[in-house]
Amino acid sequence: MTPGKHTAVPDQRPDAPGVDDARLRNLRRWNLGLTVLHAAQAVVVLVLATDFAITVTTSFPAGPPGTVPPAPEALFDVRIGVAIAAFLLLAAVDHLLTATLFRARYETELRAGFNRFRWLEYSVSATIMIVLIAFYNGITGTSALIAIIGANVAMILFGWLQEIMNPPGRTTTTMVPFWFGTVAGAAPWVAILVNTLGADTVPGCVYGIIGSLFVFFMSFAVNQWLQYREVGPWASYAFGEKAYLVLSLGAKSALAWQIFGGSLAG
Repeated sequence: MTPGKHTAVPDQRPDAPGVDDARLRNLRRWNLGLTVLHAAQAVVVLVLATDFAITVTTSFPAGPPGTVPPAPEALFDVRIGVAIAAFLLLAAVDHLLTATLFRARYETELRAGFNRFRWLEYSVSATIMIVLIAFYNGITGTSALIAIIGANVAMILFGWLQEIMNPPGRTTTTMVPFWFGTVAGAAPWVAILVNTLGADTVPGCVYGIIGSLFVFFMSFAVNQWLQYREVGPWASYAFGEKAYLVLSLGAKSALAWQIFGGSLAG
């Protein structure tokens, strides 16, 4: 395949390994089930959560370079319960659309070895999640949050590019987008770690959030690496897709209920 042809119409590609009618029907059932699970959790969080909010701050220069910056000023409040419900509902909508309205496109793309719907949803939902984790580690300044958002979205887009650059029927596999995404995705976690280590006290729930969500975030990368190294059952693209579904539910549920238990329970 020549350079520039990786974005060919999906039905011009050979089918991805392990993607057949039976597995596609099974994935549809999974997507419908996950629609219900994510939506139900979002409703429960909205109904039971308190009005707890975290304030996003800003601090603009007040003089020439080297001038001591002024104290941060409040910009706006983010209601944490609403933010949690947002990433859960985004996942629910994604799963519903891929099982119904966009089912044909979703299944065509799975046969072609990629899933744009996954990456589009992750680019928003996973970014909300990493911002919430940053909030709970004291990162609330607009400049730092913008950098974290940019790095996380870049990580997601590199994951998408990894799929586009490795279509079914390829003779070689490139992992360059994967490794670029790994570097971009590490940046927010470095910032979170620095703030955690520098804090005088850190609540136990925050340690739990950092540890569990770091493992989940890295598991997505491991899943993709296993896919493109075709290790065991990951040689089937459909198996890797189902693994993404399970990891997405696990990560979102873990963050939602750890935050709820730590600071949102009424």
